[in-house]
Formats: sequence, C-alpha cells, structure tokens
Amino acid sequence: MFIDRVKIKIASGSGGDGVTAFRREKFVPRGGPSGGDGGKGGDVWMEADEGLNTLLHLRYNPEHKAERGRHGEGSNRHGKDSADVIIKVPVGTQVFDAESEELLFDFTEVGQRFLAAKGGKGGWGNQHFATSTNRAPKYHYTGRTGEEKELQLELKLIADVGLVGFPNAGKSTLISVISAAKPKIADYPFTTLEPNLGVVDLGEFKTFVVADIPGLIEGASEGAGLGDRFLRHVERTKLILHLVDVSSISGRDSNKDYEIINHELANYNQDLATRPQIVVATKLDALDEPERLEKLREAAEKDGKPFLEISAVTNRGTKELVNLVAQKLAEIAQEKAEREKVEIELNVKDADEF
Repeated sequence: MFIDRVKIKIASGSGGDGVTAFRREKFVPRGGPSGGDGGKGGDVWMEADEGLNTLLHLRYNPEHKAERGRHGEGSNRHGKDSADVIIKVPVGTQVFDAESEELLFDFTEVGQRFLAAKGGKGGWGNQHFATSTNRAPKYHYTGRTGEEKELQLELKLIADVGLVGFPNAGKSTLISVISAAKPKIADYPFTTLEPNLGVVDLGEFKTFVVADIPGLIEGASEGAGLGDRFLRHVERTKLILHLVDVSSISGRDSNKDYEIINHELANYNQDLATRPQIVVATKLDALDEPERLEKLREAAEKDGKPFLEISAVTNRGTKELVNLVAQKLAEIAQEKAEREKVEIELNVKDADEF
C-alpha cells in the first residue's frame, strides 16, 4: 500500500536527575558531596533511507518516544545516557509542524538526518555546587524535560520524469512497457489509485526514473479526485510527459483534455507551467479520426512543446520517446550545471571584491 501522508507523535527523553549524596572521608566536612549527575535523555532523529518508498510503516506506528536518562548516584557516579530513537523515512519526505504547518525539514538525499526532538540534559548532582564557603551543599538539579511534538509527514516522489494526463490516457501501460514496473492496467478510469515508480534502462549503466501519476481531472488542483495530493508528486520531476488519448473511445475531446491538464498544473504550482514538457499522443492503435491527432499536434507546436505519437500496446514510437526523454534530461542537466557554474563564478567575484 502506498501511503504518502501520515501524522506522528514524537517525544525525546527527559534528562535524569542529579542526586544529593555524601561520602565518608576523614577530614572532609560531612563526608564531602558525592552526588553524580543525571544522564542525558534520548534524542529523536529522522533519517532518509533508500530502501523505503512509502510512509506505510509509520501509519501503523505513529508514536515514537525515547527513554529518559538514568538518575545520578552517589560516589560521583554519572547516570547512563539514554539511546537515541531513529525514525526511517523515504527520500522525498517533508516534515511539517502539525500545529503551525511550518516546514521543518525536506529529505532530498539518502542518509540525510534531522534532529526532530532533542533529549533533555541531565541534572547536576550536589558535587557541582561545592565551594570554599559551601563545602557540603544539600541540593541538586533535576533533569530537563524532553520535547514533545506532533509532526505531519508528506512524501513527494523524487523522479526524473512524471507521467500526467486524464484517467485511462495510457500512463500505466507506457510505464509497464518502458520499465520493469508492473502497475495494474484495466480499461476503466482511475485504475491507478497510487503513484508508481519505474526505472528505465538506457544501457551502459544509464537510467532514469519515471513516476506514473494517477489520472487527473478538471479541478484536480483544488482537490477534485484527490488531484491535489497526486500533483504533489509532479513537483520534483525534471520533465513532464503529458499523455493525451487521441482515440475516440473515451468520448472526450483530446485538445480540451490537453488544455485542462495544463491549466491544472499551472493552477497548482505556476512553476509546473514552465517545466519542460513533451506532449505524447497515445493509443494510435485505436485511432479512428486522424484529425484528432493533427489538431493536438498543432496545439503542442503552437505552445512550443515537442510532440510524439505512440502506441504502447504495439510498441510504436516508444523507443523514440525514450531516446527523446534521455536527450531532454541530458539538456536539463547541462543547463543546470552551467547555471551553477555561473553562480559560483559570481560568488567568487563578489568575495574577491569584498
């Protein structure tokens, strides 16, 4: 089961209390203070794990609490520090404060760690308070209380390419053909109820990751058909493959479908409107009105977007599509590298002038 939103409660451990104690020793007033300090409470950490791709494991385990530190003891014995608690999450997880909705951390790389709740410090024993004028203090500090928080976790899939389109546009069929992913495929709308990831092998150890986003409908950016939740997974993609069914089987207008999806992308996040996009006409094997294909081609070319026609069922055009995607991703990577190079040069120049 793919779960991309959960709410959890976390609590770090409180620090152990210091202790008031005295040792028996000749010529030392009242034996001398020997109260040890309390141990530190356990921290609660979150860590990105490449072996996870859903938040399901947290849906059924929503509470995470670290142990408190052990109390100090006599003879200057320090209380034992408590072990930390580590919560594993998939890469792409965003951590929000459930009450203020503030973004606390965004996991974008494997191995990243975030200190979600810091354990309380242990209290001081009475040995810390001994002075030349107060050689037998009879007081100590208690440990500091740990932190308690309620967090909202949201997962945004990290993929190179996102497949978008109306339900039954052929997204699941395409990802099953170009990758090893095996999504459910059927001839009714909303077959895909959760995003699927597939890795496309280009050979020579080169790959790219494709995300099959569940079908979108008009009003998706405002929550219709859970579209706002599905659109979240498109935000991290570098390239959008916009699949449009040009057959007449669906009974819909292909060009209108194309316009609606683009409107929903822009309405959800304006940045998606400028994201590189390839328009893909699907189901050529069922094309019975060639003018539908030509009208869509004209609309895509008018918008300055690359256009391809495919039939995933017969494999027509799929190889050309994969090659075009690889080319576009390489261009995007090159542009990003050039931008970063310019930024570094500007920063160096500013530093030299300063």
